[in-house]
Amino acid sequence: MENIINLKNLRENMSDYAKKIAQGQTFIVFKQSKPLFKISPVDEESRWEEVIDFTKIKKGGVDIDEVLSRL
Repeated sequence: MENIINLKNLRENMSDYAKKIAQGQTFIVFKQSKPLFKISPVDEESRWEEVIDFTKIKKGGVDIDEVLSRL
């Protein structure tokens, strides 16, 4: 079920809504009686896939300039 909230309420209570979204709730955010966007949990299929963990190559990670210079 989708819940309707206003933008100001979302801004003022972001951490509360983040917890609710993590629990599976979805919200439609309105501003001045117009829908702006929808917030919903990320499904497993659309999560980012880890390609490489640069912290495993070098403690503290790898400098981005070094990585880009090798591309």
